[in-house]
Amino acid sequence: MFTEPDNQLFVEGRGHFSRAYSRSFFSQFLDLVRGKPMELLSFDEVKDKLDLQNQTYRGLHDIPLDRIVGSVGRSKDFTRRFLPKNSSMSDRWSRIYALFHSQEGPPPIEVYLIDDVYFVRDGNHRVSVARELGFETMQAYVTELTTPIDLEPDMTPAQWDSATAYAGFLTETGLNKTRPQQVSIRITEPGGYQVLLEHVRLFRKVFNHQMGQDISLEEAAAQWYDTVYRPAITLIRKYDILDEDDPHTEADLYIWMLEHLRLVQQEYGEAPLRLSDALVDYLATNKIAVPKDLILEDDDAIDLG
Repeated sequence: MFTEPDNQLFVEGRGHFSRAYSRSFFSQFLDLVRGKPMELLSFDEVKDKLDLQNQTYRGLHDIPLDRIVGSVGRSKDFTRRFLPKNSSMSDRWSRIYALFHSQEGPPPIEVYLIDDVYFVRDGNHRVSVARELGFETMQAYVTELTTPIDLEPDMTPAQWDSATAYAGFLTETGLNKTRPQQVSIRITEPGGYQVLLEHVRLFRKVFNHQMGQDISLEEAAAQWYDTVYRPAITLIRKYDILDEDDPHTEADLYIWMLEHLRLVQQEYGEAPLRLSDALVDYLATNKIAVPKDLILEDDDAIDLG
């Protein structure tokens, strides 16, 4: 693939490799302390978790190196910043360093694009050398795989777990297709999406029983979103329940509201249950003043099944 390098550049490359290799441990340690991602992601694992099927070749583009988050088959060989983790890479890394300083330069790398982050298919060493030399972009042959969720390069492992759980929820419910301009459901705990899915399934069961129909899960999810979830979020926003410093999301509070109403129903029977009642109890439980208008809300009762 590569011609024999200039000996002087090869030796110079060894020096740069040695310094990059020495920094790899300390770089990962600092990222650990700062709560930043340390490891490259495995493309195959991400592809499986997100259940990515469709891909499209997008051609040759300049891509930002700081948006590369993973690799195909080499995720254990480099840090997230593409510092080399294995001393046996020295010769190959140094040859590529020399190639960067040659007249022809390195060929484009090959990458997969998922939302707004990249995974290196071919050219991991070239990325490592380029970042060591201070490059901000590289030319790459790009193949895109579509996903309904937003991805960012600085996401932590926990955020990736949450993102993959959200992708699974959207795949099951089809909300990204039936309500594409509206749906944005963020939950702090990945398990929360399974709770929401159970809500949708219960809604479908109740709806089919009451209406004498047999709507699909996708149709039920759209109805649930319009008649249960969105009204709950509207109430939360109307009374400004969550402030900017609150670690919980609107969807977290929605889950609390539904589970709270379920407990109330179990204890007190089949009295009408309203989302506004759950918000009143939430504020009272947290010793927050309850707005008078919230107490007087005349929202529809919901059937918990």
